[in-house]
Amino acid sequence: MIAATSKRYRLITELVAFWIIRLSAGLVVLTLGGIVLFLLYRGAGAVNWAFLTESPTDAMTRGGIFPAIIGTLYLTIGSSLIALPLGVASAIYLSEYAGDGWTLRLIRLGIQNLAGVPSVVFGLYGLALFVVFFGFGVSILAGSLTLGFLVLPTIIGASEEAIRQVPATFREASLALGATKFQTICRVVLPSATPGVITGSILGVGRAAGETAPIMFTAATFYTRHMPSSPFDQVMALPYHIYVLATSGTHIDQTRPLQYGTVLVLISLVLGINIFAIIIRTRMRRKKTW
Repeated sequence: MIAATSKRYRLITELVAFWIIRLSAGLVVLTLGGIVLFLLYRGAGAVNWAFLTESPTDAMTRGGIFPAIIGTLYLTIGSSLIALPLGVASAIYLSEYAGDGWTLRLIRLGIQNLAGVPSVVFGLYGLALFVVFFGFGVSILAGSLTLGFLVLPTIIGASEEAIRQVPATFREASLALGATKFQTICRVVLPSATPGVITGSILGVGRAAGETAPIMFTAATFYTRHMPSSPFDQVMALPYHIYVLATSGTHIDQTRPLQYGTVLVLISLVLGINIFAIIIRTRMRRKKTW
C-alpha cells in the first residue's frame, strides 16, 4: 500500500514537473512570436528594396538604412576575427594544458565574471583603451576590438565545453600512435569539437550584432552617407541607428515606421545568424562519426 502510494506520488510529481517545463517553453515561444508579429505589423510596411539599399535622407526621416547594414556587418566580422582565435586558443589552453589547480579556478572565475559585466562597461573600457589610449579614435577597429572582448567569454565557454566532450580515448589512441600532444589537438580534438565550437562562436557573433552601448562610444556615428574605406573610419550601425531614431531625432513620430522597420531588419539578421549556427551544427554532426 505504501509502495503504491509512493509510486503514485512520484508519477504525479513527474507529470506536474513536465507540464511546468512545457508551459515555460511555450511561454518563451509565445513571447518571441508575439514580438516578431508586433514588429511585422508595425515595421513590415517600411521594409522594401529602397529601404535596404539607399541611404537616409531628409534628416533621416526618409530613405533607407544601407550604411547601417554595412556598418553592422563590418563590426560583426571584425569582432569575429578578433574573438574567434583568442577564444578558441584560450579554450584549448584551459581544457588541454592548464593544470587542475587554483590558477585554473581563478581564470575560470574571471571568465565567468567577465561574461556578467554589463555591455556599457565594455563600451567605456573600449573608449578609454582603444579610442583614447591607443589613439584609434571612434572607428571600426576600436568598435570591433570592444565587441570582440565582449563576446570572448561566450566563445571561450562554448569552445571549452565542446573540446571537453571529445572522448578521452581519441586522445589516448592518437598519443599511442606516436603523435605529439599538439598534433593530437590539431588533428583529432579540434576536428571532433568543431560543431560545438562553431555553434558557440556564431551565437556570440549574433550577440555582437545587436549590441548598442559598446559601439556608441567606440565606432558608431550619428549619420554618414559614405561607406567606410579603412578600419579607422566611423560607421553607422543598426542598433545605434535605432537608438538615434527613437530618442534623438527631430521628427520621432514621423520616423516611427522607419524605427520598427530597422528593428525588424536587425532582428532578422540576428535570427538568421542563430539559424545559420543551428544548420551548421546539425550538418556537421551528421557528417561526424564517433
